[in-house]
Amino acid sequence: MIEVRTSTLENDELNRGVFAKRDIAKNELIHQAPVIPYPNEEHVHIEKTRLADYAFEYGENHTAFVLGYGMMFNHSYEPNADYVINFDNHSFDFYAYKDIKADEEVYINYNGFVDEQDLLWFDQEEDDQ
Repeated sequence: MIEVRTSTLENDELNRGVFAKRDIAKNELIHQAPVIPYPNEEHVHIEKTRLADYAFEYGENHTAFVLGYGMMFNHSYEPNADYVINFDNHSFDFYAYKDIKADEEVYINYNGFVDEQDLLWFDQEEDDQ
């Protein structure tokens, strides 16, 4: 259903994203990604690495690395997918927010809500320059 390919968002050697291999219908489950949670106080160590950009909030007291394709979805303020944290299953469940065509890149809003427009850390850095 999905695969990782080179994204056209930026010109970066590591610029990859998740793409639909076939048409995906609105509300269809795209991917169920297991998580590795860790206590928030341990995140200070992760902040020293590139992995900090890939960590997700996981409840009030934890942060998590989302496995599978979970860390590979790129951000858009107009996403075509959304995710739900499934604490019972310890996964992030990614769903199509709208119909997605084959070969289209799948985007989520890193703010956690499809309609949230707050600037993210990387957009704030660009505004500061």
